[in-house]
Amino acid sequence: MYDVRKNIRIAISGKSGCGNTTVTALTAERLGLRSINFTFRNLASEKNMRLEEVLRLAERDDYWDREVDRRQIEAALSDRDVGCVLGSRLAIWMLKEADLKVYLKAETDVRVRRLMRRDGGDFDAVAAFTAKRDARDHERYLRLYGIDNDDYHFAGLIIDSGVLTPDEIVDEIIGRARAL
Repeated sequence: MYDVRKNIRIAISGKSGCGNTTVTALTAERLGLRSINFTFRNLASEKNMRLEEVLRLAERDDYWDREVDRRQIEAALSDRDVGCVLGSRLAIWMLKEADLKVYLKAETDVRVRRLMRRDGGDFDAVAAFTAKRDARDHERYLRLYGIDNDDYHFAGLIIDSGVLTPDEIVDEIIGRARAL
């Protein structure tokens, strides 16, 4: 096991296709911490809806963002003695109590290819959907929280996930967490 505080809180953010979900799960597993990654996709599943439908509703109704964000932060803070790895688009901004804030970035074409592997689809269609989603997310975060998700330079660790494997990314995160 790794020499990391058991009550450490690590927040991991990045745009869709950057590897947030994968890296969050692997980091939590390797450190023996809780993994928290509640997303629009989870909320859509709970409500027996398609992701695209939830995304459309979220553009007009703040409930969707606020519900996802509330659940994530509530889960991350539910037990002060037990650490966690929180992965979400806004984790590094929303989890003020995070001991380590990690931002994953990747070139758009890398993100699109990853999303295609996960969900299928044509490159151009997935690229167009991703560009629209990025723009809509950016506008919503500014309106709802005053958060510019393109300004992540305050993160303690910024990793280009397009050039590293998930295991290499986790190694970097754990290395930084051990130093805390």
